[in-house]
Amino acid sequence: MDARTSYREATARGASPVRLVICLYEQTIDDLRQAVLALENGQIELRTRKINHAITVIGQLQGSLDMEHGGEVARNLESFYTVVRAGVCEAHLKQSVQILEREIAQLVMVYEAWLEVERATETTAKQTEAISAAPPIASEDASADWSA
Repeated sequence: MDARTSYREATARGASPVRLVICLYEQTIDDLRQAVLALENGQIELRTRKINHAITVIGQLQGSLDMEHGGEVARNLESFYTVVRAGVCEAHLKQSVQILEREIAQLVMVYEAWLEVERATETTAKQTEAISAAPPIASEDASADWSA
């Protein structure tokens, strides 16, 4: 097992659902970038292995969607994953670096959106934590009538 795999496994343990999605995007993007390099270097076996793994990870992302509660976002992601998977398969069949790079760019855009979701979630969690940790505000006269 390489250091990158060990790091990813450690990161996944105890991670939030959003962080897990981000990790899957990172893996998919990495797989496809390696597939591009393998394609450019004529490494057919490596290219095939990386593309197959990327397709498997995309399937994991797609399979994790909660279509019952996810509403329009889940439907949009379902469609997105279907299109990306089809594009990756097309790139594999046509041995096209350009198509792989297009799919990587699409994944990176959505990956960056997930990073924003994570940042917003962390900010909200910190604000909630700060509010709940703050001592209660004591008034000089707790029985004072505040209505006029």
